[in-house]
Amino acid sequence: MSGMQIKYTMLERLGGGGQAEVYRGLAESLEGFKRVVAIKRVLPNLTTNPRFVAMFLDEARLSLFLQHANIVQVFDISKAADDTYFLAMEFVDGCDLKALIDHEIRNGRSANLALVLYIVIECCKGLHYAHFAEHPESRAPLHIVHRDVSPPNVMLSKNGEVKVVDFGLAKANSQLEITDEGVVKGKFSYLAPETALGLTVDSRADVFALGILLWEMLTERRLFVGDTPRETVELIQRARIPSVTAINPNIDAELESIVRKALARERDDRYETAADLGEALTTYLFSHGLKATARDVALAVRAVQAERARRASPGAALTDALIKDELEKLTQVVAEEIAASPATLPGLANNEGMVNTKDWMTDLLGDD
Repeated sequence: MSGMQIKYTMLERLGGGGQAEVYRGLAESLEGFKRVVAIKRVLPNLTTNPRFVAMFLDEARLSLFLQHANIVQVFDISKAADDTYFLAMEFVDGCDLKALIDHEIRNGRSANLALVLYIVIECCKGLHYAHFAEHPESRAPLHIVHRDVSPPNVMLSKNGEVKVVDFGLAKANSQLEITDEGVVKGKFSYLAPETALGLTVDSRADVFALGILLWEMLTERRLFVGDTPRETVELIQRARIPSVTAINPNIDAELESIVRKALARERDDRYETAADLGEALTTYLFSHGLKATARDVALAVRAVQAERARRASPGAALTDALIKDELEKLTQVVAEEIAASPATLPGLANNEGMVNTKDWMTDLLGDD
């Protein structure tokens, strides 16, 4: 890959989704200067969609102007030898918010309220900056809206930084058809009602998405998930929000009201800016004597990284296999005893008198 006077080398695939795949890479200039970067390569099948490509390039060019501590910086946009487009971005050594949420749930930990609010407050800072960013030369407003603020698009570093990523792909994704399975699956759960209704979108759509992040982290549940992408969109259009306090009694009415205002169906009823939401959450933290800092983010990220390293070790797979083998033997014995006399083992049998082995093992081993 090459772009401008810089040579890009992909070193390691970090992950991917329906739109792009990400690599840890190396950027090397003609003068020999090297830096580690993240290379986000748009999937080849999307380059055949001219509307997607045009919008992706427009949005990606705007993202070059964004320089803020809470936004992953984009250094370059270029085209590879196979005619696929890629972004060269700041490399964040850590994990995304989705990985942290999954880690906490897998280990049976309840949400750390102060940490949840701190992460969203940091997101508010980056998004507010982007919403009001101006062109560096003309000083004209850029009118940037992310449109896809979601757990995979919030990066957390092992040094405690919180950074929003992917301003370049969000709007282009809106050009993909809902029926294009495999590309957009799961991408609709963080839309705002006006987006789902096909109305004009402004920065308050990102405020709504932040409200979804808050709701989901505080309840440890998904807010808008249908059996199909279309059903999910219909749920968002209705925007019926279950009570946070009813699901998590540890959340008081004051915080519930903040979440509800961010998730108001009518955008005029929401916080006007991301900064206003951040201010409300900061005030709540201070008034309730809660504290979280970058150090807390760093500790959480390092715990995720440690678990990943353990699971990636040569012995981890063997250990898990042995445990699963022993569990299968145990559940077979239990199933036989239940079949012989279900009443002797109350609580383990379901309506058919069989053990739900899959759920039991998932609870014990976690779900990767």
